[in-house]
Amino acid sequence: MKYISTRGEAPPVPFVETLLAGLAPDGGLYLPQAYPRLPDATIAGFAGRSYAEVAQAIIEPFTGEIGTRALREMIAAAYKDFRHPAVAPLTQLDSNVFVLELFHGPTLAFKDLAMQLLAQLIDHVLEARGERATIIGATSGDTGAAAIEAFASLPNVDVFILYPHGRISEVQRRQMTTVEADNIHTIALEGTFDDAQACVKNMFNHKAVRDELNLCGVNSINFARILFQTVYYFTSAAVLGGPQRKISFVVPTGNFGDIFAGWMAKRMGLPIDRLVIATNSNDILARTLASGQYAVQTVQPTQSPSMDIQVSSNFERLLFEAHGRDASTLRRLMAGLRQSQGFSIEPGPLQTIRDEFDAFRVTEAETTQEIAQSWRETGYLADPHTAVGLSAARKTKGNAPASPLVVLGTAHPGKFPDAIARATGIQPDPPRRFAGLFDKKERFSILPNDQNEIERFIRARATGTAKRAAS
Repeated sequence: MKYISTRGEAPPVPFVETLLAGLAPDGGLYLPQAYPRLPDATIAGFAGRSYAEVAQAIIEPFTGEIGTRALREMIAAAYKDFRHPAVAPLTQLDSNVFVLELFHGPTLAFKDLAMQLLAQLIDHVLEARGERATIIGATSGDTGAAAIEAFASLPNVDVFILYPHGRISEVQRRQMTTVEADNIHTIALEGTFDDAQACVKNMFNHKAVRDELNLCGVNSINFARILFQTVYYFTSAAVLGGPQRKISFVVPTGNFGDIFAGWMAKRMGLPIDRLVIATNSNDILARTLASGQYAVQTVQPTQSPSMDIQVSSNFERLLFEAHGRDASTLRRLMAGLRQSQGFSIEPGPLQTIRDEFDAFRVTEAETTQEIAQSWRETGYLADPHTAVGLSAARKTKGNAPASPLVVLGTAHPGKFPDAIARATGIQPDPPRRFAGLFDKKERFSILPNDQNEIERFIRARATGTAKRAAS
């Protein structure tokens, strides 16, 4: 299988190249030339099978050059230390609402489900090629911790993670800054997540820097991240009776990667009814679906910081599909975003998106109310991001969907003790994995939002710059 860029000005490449590159050379995002479709019998057969077995069946058609045995071993290694034997268990809150708990990995956030396997594959490929790579990523809270946990001490990579200084929770920050591995570097950027994300993209789009440092991306711009996230859509649907009945998913989202994985699962044959975008006060996606106008506004800090995003990078993938894979149109839209901080979606493609997606904005007050109400009515303690999803689910139920609603539970409540205490008056017990976290010394560098200074910082600390072309 080959992969193409949404911008249409880069040649098709095999999976391994998308894995290492992340972003296409023309600035676009990679997508497969076609989506393999799984028969209903195969999907029904996922019921009762382990998460690793389902992952193998879904991922292998995309990663043929990796090899069956090697992929199986890496999947087993990626998920062996998750706290729950199901990896991603379902919890029922009422007759028609379920939480898909995606926070049983090492950093207690959904990013672990993709990042643990991504690290296994990248290290496997680099070792086979005799190369070293520089991993760079931007995080609004959880991606950075997941990447650092997955890549710490791996011999073939240096890792640089940028996060918005003062805009993530203390637990999220300490999960990144207290890791002592020599190959880990955390950068507190004086700006927003969107600034950090733009810096990372600029480095990938600067060919000289990209080649010199042998850059490799781990944000959800990397197609492999999206692919690995499709797995839990299939496992949860199988538990609830799929494919004999349709399932709807409510996804707290900022960068649109997690919910695009659901869209992709649907293209692969999973009978999904509705995909519901749940945003916090940074509601660019809800506004876009309502008006057709994608207009960037100022990022508002919230109690769900991983969603404090205005430029949703993975929305480009959906736009590409909704416009019939017309790369010239995508280039025009992205040029408008770069020049004027926005663009308009034509009625036809907008309706295509609306046919499959709903979107709801959840305010700060509604988030706090949802944490309290869920705790009071069901005894379920939801972190602020999951609470945004649960609040959106209540709004979705007003439209009377017939299918079960699965809300993606994206983080453990113990990562946000202040928000939980404000809403419920109780202090959640810190997970055992956090033992000693607040006693450890932090290591991070505060840098201004200056592209040149950030690049100088990374160049001075990256220990290996072997180019792929030279291997």
